Amino acid sequence: MTLAAALLTFPAIDPVALELGPLVVRWYSLAYIAGILLGFYYVRWLDQRVAPQPVLGDKQYDDLITWAIGGVILGGRLGYVLFYQPALYFAQPELIPQLWHGGMSFHGGALGVIFAYWLYARKNKVSYVPLMDRICCAVPIGLFFGRLANFVNGELYGRVTDAAVGMVFPQGGPLPRHPSQLYEAALEGALLTLVLFMVAHRGGLGRVGLCSGLFLLSYGLARFTVEFFREPDAYLGTIISFFTMGQLLCLPMILVGSFLVVRALRRPSILSS
Repeated sequence: MTLAAALLTFPAIDPVALELGPLVVRWYSLAYIAGILLGFYYVRWLDQRVAPQPVLGDKQYDDLITWAIGGVILGGRLGYVLFYQPALYFAQPELIPQLWHGGMSFHGGALGVIFAYWLYARKNKVSYVPLMDRICCAVPIGLFFGRLANFVNGELYGRVTDAAVGMVFPQGGPLPRHPSQLYEAALEGALLTLVLFMVAHRGGLGRVGLCSGLFLLSYGLARFTVEFFREPDAYLGTIISFFTMGQLLCLPMILVGSFLVVRALRRPSILSS
């Protein structure tokens, strides 16, 4: 197969979804909004209709979105600063709050959400791990939309390839590359949503920590795998041998996720108590 025949055409989608004078709405922003809103309603539905018993009262759902946004933005930005470009931001700390210049870390955002909902659970006197089981079932929805937005932006593209799935990205030079954003949308988003949906509907929410553990373990494995196809950040490259920072940050997720899954399966289910 010739290189030209192997190429898929990158769709020329304008990253700006709507522009009304000074108001500019980007698909990336809409992806965040869609992921958070759908995730909120999904968490509520799981808690009220699927879980053996709800952990939240009717009035306690109202603040879920606010805490999620705070955790994602603060954790995601600080994670990017600390994990990916600490030298730049320590030298120019005024750049840290400039989110419009880009730079968010999923792993940092995950830590931010974990900490934010720990505070939320203490404030509202709800069980923390069962709450996170429900939250983790919804997170892949946001990941799905977020990775699609990365694809529309033509960012976070993959490594050079001569495979039939190769695409020439506008910002990626003349050579075809893996559409790694779509790989992540499929694995970390669609597939993980389906897996956690099936586990929750088969009594998984009755085993405290199981869905949280499955999310951490599955996301860690999926992201670790896709990183072999994703172009490393130019300012960072690989860290140890051919491993990337994203892969190294996935290792704690895999270990903690495995621990939570094993512990949950060894303990009796709420359904049997």
